[in-house]
Amino acid sequence: MPLASLLVLTSPLLLSPAVPAGSAALGVSSPAVVAVAAAPVAEADLVVLPLVWSLSAQQSQDPPEGTGPEEDAPQPPAQNEIIVEGEYGPTEGDPVGEFNETSYRITQDLDQAFVEPIAYAYRDGLPDPVRDGLGNVVRNLGEPANILNFLLQGKFGKAAETLGRLAINSTLGVGGLVDIAAKPGIGLPYRRNGFANTMGFYGVGSGAYLYLPLTGATSVRDLIGSTLDQAVLPVAVGAPFNRIEYAAPYFVINSLDARLEVDEELARIGETVDPYAARRDSYLYRRERDIALLKGEEPAEPPAILEEVEGTGEFGEPGDTADEPKVSALNITRPR
Repeated sequence: MPLASLLVLTSPLLLSPAVPAGSAALGVSSPAVVAVAAAPVAEADLVVLPLVWSLSAQQSQDPPEGTGPEEDAPQPPAQNEIIVEGEYGPTEGDPVGEFNETSYRITQDLDQAFVEPIAYAYRDGLPDPVRDGLGNVVRNLGEPANILNFLLQGKFGKAAETLGRLAINSTLGVGGLVDIAAKPGIGLPYRRNGFANTMGFYGVGSGAYLYLPLTGATSVRDLIGSTLDQAVLPVAVGAPFNRIEYAAPYFVINSLDARLEVDEELARIGETVDPYAARRDSYLYRRERDIALLKGEEPAEPPAILEEVEGTGEFGEPGDTADEPKVSALNITRPR
């Protein structure tokens, strides 16, 4: 090997010439520059000191925060975590909910400002017999529509009973002022019916839910049916039922009676978390129940809100009077 001079910066702990036995130990406090002589150094004169190291100690330690490999891994939900799932968009059966809600709020404001005070004055200002007599007249005028729809539904027995009520109350009851037909001994109860029920009986769906000023809660099918109900006398009989002198008092008395009938229920609806939804859901279920009972079918389970809205259960248990439609509360355009 040719002679050479090298300057090597090294540590004697890693690479060092063999130290003869008995030689004094060389203390090294810092790296040093070592001059290697020109004489060749044999490989046998070098000792490679093994470097022993391990990662086990480092691996046993927790990795620094934010640098672990599971940082982006999905974490299981905490035990006290509540997951709520839902759907966006209008409620089924209420595609124009935004319009209906606005109409509902406006109607309630008008009710508190005008309709409720007038209804209370009508209740407190007239003796009960007079007020009941006016309501009986309104119901009696709606009997022809009830008869016609029982016939259309093939319920001839109910049609005959309703015809008997109309005849008795129109004569002995002085034009319907007194409901003699419902008294003991005769026992012909009032049964409401209408074109909306007939359409539902033959499978016509309710259509979109609507909340309209003056009309209140209704649906496309019920709105059409109610209009046809009120057209029976003006079209079939004519005068005086096709004049405003008849239509205006009929509408006012019917509306005031209906408003008083549901006064307590309106208060319960106002105390719910969502009064608009409570009004909508209770109305839609009642109409669904009316049609099911008319067909002799078992109604669906009522929504939970219905118990809160009905309070004491004024409409009875489903199925207790099969195929007798119940009063549809809050629909102020229908006779009580």
